[in-house]
Amino acid sequence: MLTRVMSLVHLDFAPNHEQPQAGRVALATVVSLVGSLLADAVLVVIAQALIPGTKGYAHFQFGDYAKLTVIGVLIACAAWPVTTRITSQPRWMFLRMAVLVTLVLWLPDVYILIKGQPGKAVAVLFVMHLAIALVTYNALVRLAPVRARRHQPRHAQPVTR
Repeated sequence: MLTRVMSLVHLDFAPNHEQPQAGRVALATVVSLVGSLLADAVLVVIAQALIPGTKGYAHFQFGDYAKLTVIGVLIACAAWPVTTRITSQPRWMFLRMAVLVTLVLWLPDVYILIKGQPGKAVAVLFVMHLAIALVTYNALVRLAPVRARRHQPRHAQPVTR
């Protein structure tokens, strides 16, 4: 049964590709951080312009959402190289992980909504989580892609000095 589940999620520990370059992962991490914080800030500005009642909402303060955004993005960026090592289909798996994590991160939003937080403001928090996932996923898979494995011909001899 475990084998079947691992097969369904492509957890095969048999990547047929080379890992993303460390410098590219670092670049994608910076782009993810900046892009996610910028997306958050833009969404807050738009929300406050369109929904005046959200002005001053505690969760729309930069310090409030920035620290959680940075932590989440750093975890996702650390997960990408791990994902590329454990599966032969890293983009497939990482997309599904991003969706699952986003759904889990919506649970606190549901909780604060149930506890009486303003619905429109909480809806913006949902959108902010989604924006962070989109920015981070795309930055990682596009800026730090896996590379095709270079095959050395069998008859070639390694060069020694």
